[in-house]
Amino acid sequence: MPKTYTKYICQQCGYESAKYLGRCPDCNAWNSLVETVEQSAAATRASGAGLRATGGLSGIYTQPTPLPEVRAIAHQRISTGIGEMDRVLGGGLVPGSVVLIGGEPGIGKSTLLLQAAGNIAESSGVVLYITAEESAEQVKIRAERLGITSGRLHLYPESDLDTIAEAINGIKPALVIVDSIQTIASEQLTSVPGSISQVRDGANRLHRIAKNLHIPIFIIGHVTKEGSVAGPRALEHIVDAVLYLEGERFHTYRLLRGAKNRFGATHEVGVFEMQGEGMIEIPNPSAVFLNERGPRSTGAAVVISMEGTRPLLVEVQALTSTTAFGTPRVTTTGVDHNRLVMLLAVLTKRVGLLLYNHDVYVNVVGGFSLDEPGIDLGVAAAVASSFKERQIPPDVALIGEVGLSGEVRSVSRVALRVREAAKLGFRRCIVPKVGTPLDIVSDWTPSKSGYTLDQDEIAPPERTTQPHTKANSGAPAEGRMSIELVRVATLAQALDAALD
Repeated sequence: MPKTYTKYICQQCGYESAKYLGRCPDCNAWNSLVETVEQSAAATRASGAGLRATGGLSGIYTQPTPLPEVRAIAHQRISTGIGEMDRVLGGGLVPGSVVLIGGEPGIGKSTLLLQAAGNIAESSGVVLYITAEESAEQVKIRAERLGITSGRLHLYPESDLDTIAEAINGIKPALVIVDSIQTIASEQLTSVPGSISQVRDGANRLHRIAKNLHIPIFIIGHVTKEGSVAGPRALEHIVDAVLYLEGERFHTYRLLRGAKNRFGATHEVGVFEMQGEGMIEIPNPSAVFLNERGPRSTGAAVVISMEGTRPLLVEVQALTSTTAFGTPRVTTTGVDHNRLVMLLAVLTKRVGLLLYNHDVYVNVVGGFSLDEPGIDLGVAAAVASSFKERQIPPDVALIGEVGLSGEVRSVSRVALRVREAAKLGFRRCIVPKVGTPLDIVSDWTPSKSGYTLDQDEIAPPERTTQPHTKANSGAPAEGRMSIELVRVATLAQALDAALD
């Protein structure tokens, strides 16, 4: 019988200790160390000899190979049939890739992947859906609600890792979905399902199967109260892509955000709306979000945030009121709290707004979280609008990062942001004076200069100044669209240009 020993492993970060500790010294989590019984190193090597005998991850190269001698594999991405999901994945699923998708309970992870499974089953081949949390009958009810009836979608209610591996090797499907990694376990380990050892072993086994058989695998993972995938941090390093499905409980909109992607752009975003028939794609989210704007009021500004390669226009609302207590409150929803505190300090010191005795509330409409510095100017303008009781015209969009000296700093992809604002009918865009590309506005252009903007490419600036037309943001005009750029160097100049 192999010799075993006991150690304590933190369920938050994977820290190992020979004795029990009330608080993990690595991540400072309380009561997170769990007793785990493991085999000795010699027994572990003996049990893993069979796995090593099958070769490396590719199953072909068992010895170090010079780079020119490695055969390049031509692969064609597999479309999930969901455009927003393919966008986040970089154009579709790569054969042999392992994708981890996390999110809060009830956010729609299983629904989204079941829709993708139905589409791939119709277009590419057999899909194996391993449901370790629900029965096959429960998944069938959801599939009927979504209108999925494909006979090539196979359901397998199983939680034993060894049995799952045998099923994958026997069927060799076009796609495997594991729901979820925290509920499958291997009998070779004595720890309970969901523990650090089981999650790490399960991810490694599935990763090896995907690489050897060139089968893409979706893994659903639970998240902690901090919003990260539960389990060791190494889990995110093992997989090829990490996606998070985000959204507020009381809103129907969902954001599929990429945190890691070895085959595409990171931090890409796909937008969905949760409805009775499943997750509905929103190809133009900016138009949907801005369509709900109410009548003109103070404290509202439109910002243009870059989410991956997509410009997203969102309304930011702010409210300031005289505090009834000694210390004012600063409350945010969708904006980083520390970033807002910094902007309030800049508004007080550099612009002269006496906000030290005012409560400040900032909210991003739609229930989304924006963490890009390019929204600083819009957030600061919304706070100043509420404080001064002066409105920002509804056809004005703001772009720029605010520094501690009160300067408006440049941001990336200004041209793409301006183009998106023009398509949605905005007539004026306030941008940083420093760092603006020359194909948008030249150094000799006046501080307020109008120019024409095509939908496909940006035209050079004109010397003449076009009058600003106050029009509500709506559908863009036919043909060539006119937009007015306002270049500002400081936050004070931006507020003078934005506020009526």
